[in-house]
Amino acid sequence: MQTSQIDFAAFGTEHLGAAVHLSRQAGWPHRAEDWEMALALSEGVVAIENDRVVGTVLVTPYKQDCATINMVIVDEAMRGRGLGRKLMHAAIELAGDRPLRLVATAEGLPLYEKLGFRPTGRILQHQGIAAEIAAPMATSAAAKSDFAAVTELDRQAFGADRAGLIAYLAKVGEIAVIRRNGRVTGFAVLRTFGRGEVIGPVIAGNLEDAKALVAHFIARRPGVFLRVDTTAAAGLSDWLAEQGFAHVGGGIAMMKPSIPGADSDATIFALANQALG
Repeated sequence: MQTSQIDFAAFGTEHLGAAVHLSRQAGWPHRAEDWEMALALSEGVVAIENDRVVGTVLVTPYKQDCATINMVIVDEAMRGRGLGRKLMHAAIELAGDRPLRLVATAEGLPLYEKLGFRPTGRILQHQGIAAEIAAPMATSAAAKSDFAAVTELDRQAFGADRAGLIAYLAKVGEIAVIRRNGRVTGFAVLRTFGRGEVIGPVIAGNLEDAKALVAHFIARRPGVFLRVDTTAAAGLSDWLAEQGFAHVGGGIAMMKPSIPGADSDATIFALANQALG
């Protein structure tokens, strides 16, 4: 039986419509605008068969500190032909010598392990309709003068410089902060995503501050569908469920190779790369 030729090309804006189709086929909630944001922050590769996009992958670099691999999708009719591995090899080449991070589904986990990725924790996705709650007293909307402190907190917690991502999120979403003694000690971001809005990243020095930052946006969005991605280690999952945000899935956070851990004075309660993918 003759097999068709699969070509690979740089991911461009002309491929966004096909990418939305693939993500819908996979059951992902991404809108065209969500793909546009991901592509604006990333480089990528598409697999093409007979002028049809049948696979995607994006690589989001954070200077030379690390890169995340996102939006790895293979058309359901093309699975089992090694296309996912080829897309991953293309992504690894794009990333250069940067340490890599991704979030694996159960189906993708064996491939990523073969490629040298190692699990570092579990991502828990929560979603639901925001209830009416009282707004926390400790939080406030970020001012432009807070953005430098927000970017530095994110760098400390994530272990990489994501200044470009934070600037983009500030442009398309809202940022809330907590101040202690006049200093910004935590922040959260809200932006439109999928069928509603997503809260994340959420970075704070302790669990109570993380709850307050999430509550800041819940209180302002009664009746709105919200999503929050958190880590199993953060301790936020049970509280989110109590607020009506059910645990609906998630994935396995992975790294290749490992890079220095987060600083001790900040905790990652939600990972921004999950907001992309």
